[in-house]
Amino acid sequence: MKQRILFLGSTGRWPNAPGGKLAKWRKLFAASCREQQAGSLCSPEHCVRRLGRLAAPKLLITILMACLAHTTGAVTLETVLQTTLEKNPTIQAAKSGVEQAAGQRLVLRSMIWPEVKMAVPAGVQGGHRAGEDDTKVFAFARGFFTQTLFNAAVPPSLRRGDVDVLIAQQQLNVAVVDQLHRARLAFYTALYNRSLQSIREEQRRTLEENFATQKNRYEAGLTDRTALTSATVQTRELVSEIESAHRAYLEAQLILADAMANDPEKTALPEPEGDLKIAPVFLNVDSEAAVALERRADLKLARLLVRAANEDQRIIEAGYYPAVTGEITGDYIPITGIHREGSTSRTQDFISSEIREKAGYTWRVVDNGKVRGAALRARATREINELTCRKLETDVRRELAHIANSLKGIESRERSLATASAAAQESATAVQKNLASGLGSPLEYRVTQNAFLETKSGLLNAVYQYNLAVAEWDRATGRYFQFSDDPARSR
Repeated sequence: MKQRILFLGSTGRWPNAPGGKLAKWRKLFAASCREQQAGSLCSPEHCVRRLGRLAAPKLLITILMACLAHTTGAVTLETVLQTTLEKNPTIQAAKSGVEQAAGQRLVLRSMIWPEVKMAVPAGVQGGHRAGEDDTKVFAFARGFFTQTLFNAAVPPSLRRGDVDVLIAQQQLNVAVVDQLHRARLAFYTALYNRSLQSIREEQRRTLEENFATQKNRYEAGLTDRTALTSATVQTRELVSEIESAHRAYLEAQLILADAMANDPEKTALPEPEGDLKIAPVFLNVDSEAAVALERRADLKLARLLVRAANEDQRIIEAGYYPAVTGEITGDYIPITGIHREGSTSRTQDFISSEIREKAGYTWRVVDNGKVRGAALRARATREINELTCRKLETDVRRELAHIANSLKGIESRERSLATASAAAQESATAVQKNLASGLGSPLEYRVTQNAFLETKSGLLNAVYQYNLAVAEWDRATGRYFQFSDDPARSR
């Protein structure tokens, strides 16, 4: 057997020479060379076989994930937001916080109300004293009534209790906005990745057909190995992109399930309904900034935190002033001759029922730094809250302007991509007609179709980014409590 050698880049051909026998040996040599190329590690055929072996486990994993991940009926964005508002655990915890704040307000308000106590001492009295029996049973009632007459901490404490309830309410509003915004972004992300996966799948089918055409052209000697290798690489790149889009879709479904308080092990994953679209939006930064300053829950919460810190400072500074309390003590004795504890004579015993009134005050005359230090800390906290609040209010217009510019830029890009997509579709249709009439090649059609799908994916990304920017606009303007799915809503 003769040894056959093939150099890299060789096509396995001999120079033309006369004679049928030489032509026959040349064909046999070319076939053997292609066989060796197919068996080499660097050959396109070997890459395709490796691609099949690598893609098979990924395809199996995808099928298993699709089987294990339950699917359910389609859910709309309105259903997702409503379910999130009713069942989301973060929102439910914030509602419990409102109840806790109401209880804390009762505790702070209790200092203005009187304190009443009652005691009923009873026992057996024994011993020898002139004119008395040896042993007797006794019982009597004692009452204590205490009322705060003056305390500089009372007014700020009452206001602090009211502010606590308002803070808890605004924290609930902030939690509602955050969770609704999170669910909305997850809904858009799921729609985008599902559509992107569909486009990539269609693009992969086109590239697989392109690879088959290039392989046939290579075997027929009409092209070199570079075109076949390029088609192989393009097909392999799409496998990872399809898997990435599928994983992102499943992650968005899990975020939706978490926002809606659905257990993935017990209930099916939500399946978003519909497609991403662009709705015309009228943007007025000046008017919306003024409205957002009054409507946004996070700004209201920041202002309330400033008020709370101010009241805390006043409560601490109340330690500089005296606290006056009044007390009334009453004893009801059904019998006489009951000895007081520690009495040494009958004149010190309980003679009859009695009522005693008294008033007292406490005043910290010398401050050793306890009140002043706490007041300085509260003042620093209040100033920090004020700076944070002013920063948030200042950033409102800047944030709205940034979002408005992004929306305008994305809208312009979307129009350009829509025009390019329409042109690419027309080009693909024209090439398809030429192919049907025999004037074009299948390779030209597949290349044109692949370019159309690339433009289509870019258009889908622009629509997705536009919807995300609209969601950010709704959050920045505080419109989630007036959310509507009407595409013609005015802003």
